Amino acid sequence: MTKILIVDDAEFLRVRISKMLSGDGFDVIQAENGARAVEMYKENSPDLVLMDITMPEMDGLTALKHIRGYDASAKVIMLTALGQESVVLEAIKSGARDFIVKPFEHERVINAIRKLVA
Repeated sequence: MTKILIVDDAEFLRVRISKMLSGDGFDVIQAENGARAVEMYKENSPDLVLMDITMPEMDGLTALKHIRGYDASAKVIMLTALGQESVVLEAIKSGARDFIVKPFEHERVINAIRKLVA
C-alpha cells in the first residue's frame, strides 16, 4: 500500500486530504509543520509527501530541502495558494516533483500522486 505523508499547518485540510486519500486506498500519515515532516519522513519512509509551503516552525521549502538532503529520491508535491509562483519555482529547483494550487480538485491530487508512484 502506498504511504503518503500530508504536511499542512491547517488541521482541517490534513483531515480532508487524509479522508480523500484513505478512501482511494492510500495509507496516510500527517505532520503539522515542516520540522515534524522531516522527523516523520525519517521515521516512516513514505512513498510520497504532499506538503504546504507556508507553515510555522519550518516552512515547506526548508523541509523539502531537508527531506531531499536525507533522501535524494524523495517524491514531494507542494501545495500552494494562488500567487506564490516564485516560491513554486524555487520548490521545483529544490526537487519538488509537482505542485498543486489550493483550493484543489480531488482528481488533480489523485492524478498527481498516481503519476509519481506508478
